[in-house]
Amino acid sequence: MAGYGGMQPGIILLREGTDQSQGKAQLISNINACQAVADTVRTTLGPRGMDKLVFDGQRVTISNDGATIMKLLDIVHPAAKTLVDISMSQDAEVGDGTTSVVLLAGEVLKQIKPFVEEGLHPQIIMGGLRKAAQVAVARLKEIAVDIGAAGNRDMLETFAGTALNSKLISNQKSLFCPMIVDAVSILDMEPAPDLDMVGIKKVPGGDVTQSFLVEGVAFKKAFSYAGFEMMQKQYTNPKILILNVELELKSEKENAEVRITDPGDYQSIVDAEWQIIYEKLDKCVDSGAQIILSKLPIGDLATQYFADRNLFCAGRVDASDLKRVAQATGGHMQSTVNDLTPDILGECGEFEERQVGEERYNVFTKCTNAKTATIVLRGGSEQFIEESHRSIHDALMIVKRGLMSARVVAGGGAIEMEVSKSLREYAKTIMGKQQLIISAFAKALEVVPRQLCENAGFDATTVLNELRQSHALAGDVGRWSGVDMDTEGICNTMESGVWEPAVNKINSYTAAAEAACVILSIDETVRNPQSEQPGGAAGGMTMQQQNQKMSQAMGGRGLAGMMGRGGRGVRRLK
Repeated sequence: MAGYGGMQPGIILLREGTDQSQGKAQLISNINACQAVADTVRTTLGPRGMDKLVFDGQRVTISNDGATIMKLLDIVHPAAKTLVDISMSQDAEVGDGTTSVVLLAGEVLKQIKPFVEEGLHPQIIMGGLRKAAQVAVARLKEIAVDIGAAGNRDMLETFAGTALNSKLISNQKSLFCPMIVDAVSILDMEPAPDLDMVGIKKVPGGDVTQSFLVEGVAFKKAFSYAGFEMMQKQYTNPKILILNVELELKSEKENAEVRITDPGDYQSIVDAEWQIIYEKLDKCVDSGAQIILSKLPIGDLATQYFADRNLFCAGRVDASDLKRVAQATGGHMQSTVNDLTPDILGECGEFEERQVGEERYNVFTKCTNAKTATIVLRGGSEQFIEESHRSIHDALMIVKRGLMSARVVAGGGAIEMEVSKSLREYAKTIMGKQQLIISAFAKALEVVPRQLCENAGFDATTVLNELRQSHALAGDVGRWSGVDMDTEGICNTMESGVWEPAVNKINSYTAAAEAACVILSIDETVRNPQSEQPGGAAGGMTMQQQNQKMSQAMGGRGLAGMMGRGGRGVRRLK
């Protein structure tokens, strides 16, 4: 029997062409892929970071926002997609720090790669990383500074400034920081500020310094009909009616059939249609509203009718804008014009139609219970305005976090160096292999200050040595030593006003450690050929191959034979 053992055929479980890789080589390959992704966004970190231009065949995007770049990169490597996911989660949870979380995860994998190559079991490495992340978060919570009450204005402006430091509009911080804090402060704080209530409108042209905040709602003038120019364009203390009703003259039922015996009866049908629209318009006027907004079209007849009565109307208004108008003015959207009572109308202090660049904007200000704001962005090019929008979104998210928690840490690599020092000291107290893993995590944290230096053109080795010495010797005073981006040295970044919410860094460390653990836990990748080729859903065959197979099975008659007598059925159909 022994002689037959080697002659047994191999058992084939997977379809031919399936790519199956496993073991240590597979793990190393995944780590290399993640490092390649981290290298893509590496140079965008910090105030001296560079931008990336991504062209997807149609649109050009210029950005240095980590999450945006990760989203636009069409990453096909299955393991490297994990880094895209943690970048997205950081963007959704905190809003800022999307580049550093990808960088940190990539660096953690780089530092533990030698252990994988030497054959250390992935489970031991994962245990060490989880422990390191726990210790790092505990140390961060311990040293985070409590800056008075949550919502302290100076603190919020500093947060916004730190978030904008690395963005394209960092030179306009003095304009945007107060604007962003004002916008978030206007919102309803219970249970948490809803950033959907901050509208950001983009108007190309002009200078970025012409951007402004509306404490209320502003939206672009909707499509309008004849008679629009005769309308009044400014009101004080107007009542506002918000509708989801179409105010156009049209046949009530296009597919209805009406039979008449006398041609004179046709006029009565037309009259009835006119009567229906006039009744609707009269009810709107009788409600006492001076401004009528609708999600659906308001036709030329209605526009002229309202203009004759000194009322303002706008149709086809975007649903999100109407929702914010309702929030700001206290109005309620109506889906019928019957029974319009005064309590469903909204109110605002001032309404005007204003020219902004080439566009006309409807602006509602001094709203009674304004729980919404609008930021109107100006700028020379479309890409610049888009990047400004992304930058402001990040800052809004950070300010929202700052409103909910007043605990801060210093940026500029200071917190990373301090946590790294604590982890090194902690690692020495542990016996066994996990000591090496925790030390590797500590070294990985240094990637943030190192990359800040490299992006600014500084000598990273010298600056990092200065930082290590400062954190080791100066005790509490040196705790907040970070990279000084102006002088190629180190400084107290807490005093310099480079603040970040503690929640930002906590999320970063835990997400980076989790991503590294996910990559390490994969020991086999199976690529199914079905998903690789077009038409693969039907057993990997294209339509043509399926037809040929069917033709052979039917004795060569094929589809034409099925139709009967040389495919005559096809001709008959023509």
